[in-house]
Amino acid sequence: MPAVGGFDKGTGRAYPGNLTPYVTVTCVVAAMGGLIFGYDIGISGGVTSMTPFLKKFFPSVYKKAALDKSTNQYCKFDSDTLTLFTSSLYLAALVASLVASTVTRKFGRKYSMLFGGLLFCAGAIINGAAKAVWMLILGRILLGFGIGFANQSVPLYLSEMAPYKYRGALNIGFQLSITIGILVANILNYFFAKIKGGWGWRLSLGGAVVPALIITIGSLVLPDTPNSMIERGQHEAAKTKLRRIRGVDDVEEEFQDLVTASEASKLVEHPWRNILQKKYRPHLTMAILIPFFQQLTGINVIMFYAPVLFQTIGFKSDASLMSAVITGGVNVLATLVSIYGVDKWGRRFLFLEGGTQMLICQIIVATCIGVKFGVDGNPGDLPKWYAIVVVLFICVYVAGFAWSWGPLGWLVPSEIFPLEIRSAAQSINVSVNMLFTFIIAQIFLKMLCHMKFGLFLFFAFFVLVMSFYIYFFLPETKGIPIEEMSDVWKRHWFWSRYVTADSYNNGLEMAKDNYGVKNV
Repeated sequence: MPAVGGFDKGTGRAYPGNLTPYVTVTCVVAAMGGLIFGYDIGISGGVTSMTPFLKKFFPSVYKKAALDKSTNQYCKFDSDTLTLFTSSLYLAALVASLVASTVTRKFGRKYSMLFGGLLFCAGAIINGAAKAVWMLILGRILLGFGIGFANQSVPLYLSEMAPYKYRGALNIGFQLSITIGILVANILNYFFAKIKGGWGWRLSLGGAVVPALIITIGSLVLPDTPNSMIERGQHEAAKTKLRRIRGVDDVEEEFQDLVTASEASKLVEHPWRNILQKKYRPHLTMAILIPFFQQLTGINVIMFYAPVLFQTIGFKSDASLMSAVITGGVNVLATLVSIYGVDKWGRRFLFLEGGTQMLICQIIVATCIGVKFGVDGNPGDLPKWYAIVVVLFICVYVAGFAWSWGPLGWLVPSEIFPLEIRSAAQSINVSVNMLFTFIIAQIFLKMLCHMKFGLFLFFAFFVLVMSFYIYFFLPETKGIPIEEMSDVWKRHWFWSRYVTADSYNNGLEMAKDNYGVKNV
């Protein structure tokens, strides 16, 4: 038995194949689907700290934040309407991701991306032209529909296209795109906020058309995955595509495994009901808990509201946007570390190291803010060195997230699901992610107002819990072909009681006689 939660890869099968330029370019284009999610996360926080935007749509927040100097710093941005503007998107994304499951399964991954791009584009145009709050919220809902489709299909597409040895690095391209989207949005907010006449926020919101067009056009030129083609009965085309993707002619073994998996999946008439079976217990648990924990790291609080948070700490509006640019840059660089290390060091190592780093930083930031702001939210004069220390530790925290829970929160769920439940399980993954993003966005400003610096300790507690969960319950999935993933559960100290050698009699492990039975 390997270390707790580990997996002995000694019996795994190695499919032939190379990292071809074709598959690299394909995965880079597909990963651009993350831009729309990242751009939105970055843009919404920056826009809500722009004075002309607040004056036009949320005058009560503007008066509270700018005119009433006696207002408790913790509570000055607390507004139900402002929160609804930010969080309505995530509720829409939750609904869309459930619909996207059917689209992804019946029509292929690329059409789900196409719908996502078109819906996001429509939302961006409405937001950029908004004259009233209802237009803002309608635009946000369309953006949410777009994100629901893209987040459901892109991670699956990347996991299915990538050779198993490079699956981690190529899949994290999605998270890298999210971080680039956040960084670009932060930089644009910084410059657009300086536009005289106070209409820079329109450029920020309308600028979302650009990443939307990238994923829309990209989805039209992308090939479908062999898994998806086989699922829709296009066997010969799928075999030809697999040869091109892998860069070798000898793809028979992998192709037959894909066909066997597809045939097993066709026996499943109701994947939503099927996922409740005992043998899918680990998959369902991961599909729910990984995105749940990802949101309870507190990262979206930092990224959504970085400008607002830094203003609360005492930065001026311009400086707070610049601080958000800095954290956005750290996010991108640290994600590159994850791309380099995920297939070398493994998923578990990055999860545990990142969790430890985030925990330490959250305790330090809570202490710094608590000492200076106390419970009444009045910091007095804030020395410059103090603000720099807080931003420094927030950056170290962001780095910890960006090479652990950030990319792996999307990678691990997308690579562990068997084909027969893959679309449904990925929809659950995205839905849970969006539900808790919505809940946290909805209540964060109220939590900041009431819990004050204790908010960081609240998230630190969950980081501790999730690190224990990863240590004991997540097996290592590095270097294991996606269609052989059931082995990791059969060998795990806990999940083996749910997934046994008999669990997949119709699946890959009992492959057709002419291709032999696998060692499991």
